[in-house]
Amino acid sequence: MGHAAVKHDYHLVDPSPWPFVTSVAMFVLAIGAVVFMKGFVADPLDAVRSFFADEAAARAAMAGGWDAIAAAAASNAGWQGMDEATRAALQASYETSNAWYWLMGKHQPWLLIGGFAFVSYCAASWWADVIKESKAGNHTPVVGIGLRYGMILFIASEVMFFVAWFWMFFEGALFPEARVVGTIPEVAEAWATWPPKGVETLDPWHLPLINTMILLLSGTTVTWAHHALQEGNRKHAEWGLLATVALGVLFTSIQVYEYYHILHAEYFNFGGSEYGYYGSTFFMATGFHGAHVLIGTIFLIVCLARLMRGGFTPQKHFGFEAAAWYWHFVDVVWLFLFAFVYVTFGG
Repeated sequence: MGHAAVKHDYHLVDPSPWPFVTSVAMFVLAIGAVVFMKGFVADPLDAVRSFFADEAAARAAMAGGWDAIAAAAASNAGWQGMDEATRAALQASYETSNAWYWLMGKHQPWLLIGGFAFVSYCAASWWADVIKESKAGNHTPVVGIGLRYGMILFIASEVMFFVAWFWMFFEGALFPEARVVGTIPEVAEAWATWPPKGVETLDPWHLPLINTMILLLSGTTVTWAHHALQEGNRKHAEWGLLATVALGVLFTSIQVYEYYHILHAEYFNFGGSEYGYYGSTFFMATGFHGAHVLIGTIFLIVCLARLMRGGFTPQKHFGFEAAAWYWHFVDVVWLFLFAFVYVTFGG
C-alpha cells in the first residue's frame, strides 16, 4: 500500500530541513540585531580607562595584555585601593570582554551580517525547493488554491501587525493626556497637544508626498507587468517589473535620506536628546514599512530573474502574483501612513 499510486490532488511534501534550519537562522539574526544595537559584552576599554590619565595611555597598556595593564596602573590610587578579589573579578571581566567584544560588542556587525546571510540562504533554498515541486507538476489546482489562501492569510497577519503601530500613534494623537505619567509641569504642558510641544515634525508635502507618488506609480507598473504576462507579452512584463523594482529602490533611497535628515536636524527633539513617544511611534511605523518595501523589492527582483529565464507562463505564475499582492499591500499601508502619520496627526 505504501507504493500505491496517488489518488488525490493534494501534495504531501517530502521531509524538509528548512523549517528548523530557518528558525535557527532567524534566531541568529535576532541576536545579531540585539548585539549591533545594544551589545552583549562591554567595551574592554571601559573596564580599565579610569586607571589611566587618558584613553591613549589605556590603549597602549591594553596592547601588552593584562600584565601590562596591571603594571601601568599600579601607581593609580583607585588600583591600589582594590583588594585582590575585586582585582581578580576585574581581570576576569576584562579578559572576557577583550576576547568577545569583536563579535558581541555594541555596533559589531558580524553576527547581524552572518544572520542575514544565513536567513537569505535558507529562504533561497526553501523557495528553490518549492519551485522544483511546481516544475515537477505537484502544484495541482487544489494546491494552487491552498497557496493563495496561505498568501492571503499572511498578508492579513501583516495588516494586523501594522494595526498595532497605527494604534500607538492614534492613541497618542487622540488621548495625549494619557501619556502624562508624572507631575512635572513642563511634561504636562508638552503633552497637552499632539504632537507634544517641542516636537518639530516633517513637512508631508515634500519628501513624503514624493514617496507617495513613487509607490502609487509602482502599483501601476506592477499591474502592467502582471497583465502583460497574462497576455503572453513577456517583453512588456519584464519592462514593467524592472520599472517597479527601480521605483522600489528609489523609494527606499529617499526614505534613508529622510531618516538621515531627521536624525541630523534633530527633529522630534522633545525631552533633550531622546525622541520620546512621538519619535518611537513614527520610526516603528515608517521603519517597518520601509523594511517591507525592501523585502518586496527583493521579492520582485527574484520574480524578474525568473521571468527573464522563462520561469513564468501566462497560465502558471503564482510566484509573481503573490509578489504583486504583497506590493499592493505595501502601497496601501503607505497611503494610510501618509494620510494619518504625516498629514492628519503629523503636525
